[in-house]
Amino acid sequence: MAKKSTKKRTDIERPYCNGEWTEARYISFIKSALRGARWPEKYRAINLAFVEHGINPATGRKCKLHKCSVCGNLFPQNAVQADHIIPVVGSEGFVSWDRFIQRLFCPAEGFRVVCKKCHGEITAQERIGRQFNKLLS
Repeated sequence: MAKKSTKKRTDIERPYCNGEWTEARYISFIKSALRGARWPEKYRAINLAFVEHGINPATGRKCKLHKCSVCGNLFPQNAVQADHIIPVVGSEGFVSWDRFIQRLFCPAEGFRVVCKKCHGEITAQERIGRQFNKLLS
């Protein structure tokens, strides 16, 4: 197996972070930082999905159970995630920072609470849709 080169490509412009980052790396950093913000409405949506007190099957301890809006099963809070009903980056791909921020920081009604398995499947379908649309354009 060939050893991967660790040399930086010199044909790519690196205008950010003292000449270390490309524009793509910079944009990725900004998106990641925004997604990592603790938006209160996201947690309000998760609290609204609370159904009943029960037992966490992984630990055997008492917990709050939340209903997945896709499969309908009950899960402890650490096994559910808030999914944007309108994807932050839709099938059209990245459009603008204004749209990205508007969709990312939506009200609690803009989220659906889903289990991690269902969230992974939803995200994979959205990614395939974006890739398909990118091929068509």
